[in-house]
Amino acid sequence: MTVPLLATASILLLFEIPNEPAGQDTGLVVAYNSTNEAELAMATWKNWAGNQIAHPLSIEKPRDERAVAQIVRTASDQGEKVKVVGSGHSFTSIALTNGRLISIDALSGIASVDSATKRVTVHAGTTLADLNVLLDGLGLALPNLGDITYQTVAGAISTGTHGTGQHLTGLAGQVVGMRFINAMGEVVEANESTNPEILRLGRVGLGALGVLTQLTLQAVLAFHLRAVETPMRVDKLLEEIEMHVNTNDHFEFFWVPHTGWALTKRNNRTDDAVSPQPAARRWIDKVLIENYGFGAVCAVGRMRPQWIPRLAKALPSSGGREYVDTSYKVFASTRLVKFYEMEYSIPRAHIVDALNEVRTMVDRRGHLLNFPVEVRFTKADDMALSTSYGRDSAYIAVHIYKGMDYVPYFKDVEAIMKTHQGRPHWGKLHFRTAQDLAPAYPLFDQFVKLRNQMDPTRTFANEYTDRVLDGSHV
Repeated sequence: MTVPLLATASILLLFEIPNEPAGQDTGLVVAYNSTNEAELAMATWKNWAGNQIAHPLSIEKPRDERAVAQIVRTASDQGEKVKVVGSGHSFTSIALTNGRLISIDALSGIASVDSATKRVTVHAGTTLADLNVLLDGLGLALPNLGDITYQTVAGAISTGTHGTGQHLTGLAGQVVGMRFINAMGEVVEANESTNPEILRLGRVGLGALGVLTQLTLQAVLAFHLRAVETPMRVDKLLEEIEMHVNTNDHFEFFWVPHTGWALTKRNNRTDDAVSPQPAARRWIDKVLIENYGFGAVCAVGRMRPQWIPRLAKALPSSGGREYVDTSYKVFASTRLVKFYEMEYSIPRAHIVDALNEVRTMVDRRGHLLNFPVEVRFTKADDMALSTSYGRDSAYIAVHIYKGMDYVPYFKDVEAIMKTHQGRPHWGKLHFRTAQDLAPAYPLFDQFVKLRNQMDPTRTFANEYTDRVLDGSHV
């Protein structure tokens, strides 16, 4: 980003950004947000982005698995609903309830390590950020991560969170065992030898099977990554996309709307010694420019949308960089700018056509976008509700700055993704229902049957699970 533009945007950010006027329809989804005095007297919870708000009967904070089971049994006996929250990084209403809300923050840390197999059992409320540090201390690492690590292990796995890499699956593919409390308050254990079908069907579980308490992950020896980040012309990039994906361990890019540019990221394993960016340079790049500067530009764009195309042209000029660091420090990025997000998985072979259709649609429909469009890749897996089930996948993620109306843009993108066999990320905004999601997942009905066994009374149901899981013919 050029210095004059950054300075101008930062100065403009000093002016107060007004909230939306009361009653204005911004298109934001807010569930269980009532003006009823009795409801407002109850506890309040909201997610990271602030677009999902719940007023549960109580927010429970169990300290161990036995306490979780007791909460579930009591709620079930009284006909109350139960949902679980981790770090609140889902954009959908997947965690909302007007019943009992369980925070799993206290269920944190490593329970056990098998040094021979490199399998690590962790408590479900452990954040990925904390887990990375703990694993590093043991000389281990997760083989792949997304670019945000604020999530709990349970939340990231339950919603199908993923990173990028043509030979790697999402995080749920690293799960080799799990324990959860079902609606009867029973402990269910699933691994390769005990209840293997539950493991296969339930790793991406949407919180619909029960309360996860422990997960066993297949780790690897700790490793370094060489990161190379450079801008490219997007047309040239798409012409060569197979080469870029095939010749890098982890490849992703960000198309910058209103420009012909993409920002590329190539992360490759290396035996070279760590040579990170100098601390001052990293702070300037990753915090000042990518967060405070970018946030200022977004805030200006929210006040003056007509300026967005001009502001967007500053992003590709931030230049390139190369460094080597511990894997999790390369994968993860600081994210201080809040936004709303939708992401779709499509067959990898569709990526060029699908992205070009999005680019054409943005121009045709006149959408003014101050966030890049992110593109990533994973290999096929066999997990029932994984967005990469049965196919190598590409992912297109779109974002809107907090406080702006995401609905028109997201619906236009979704219409394109549906023509490309698209499957929405379960923790990110979308408008799909069970009726049209079921045909997209060959094992959808088997998952619903498992849900009927684990939660016959729908203790773990809410508006979101009703919408995306109910209504199939099972």
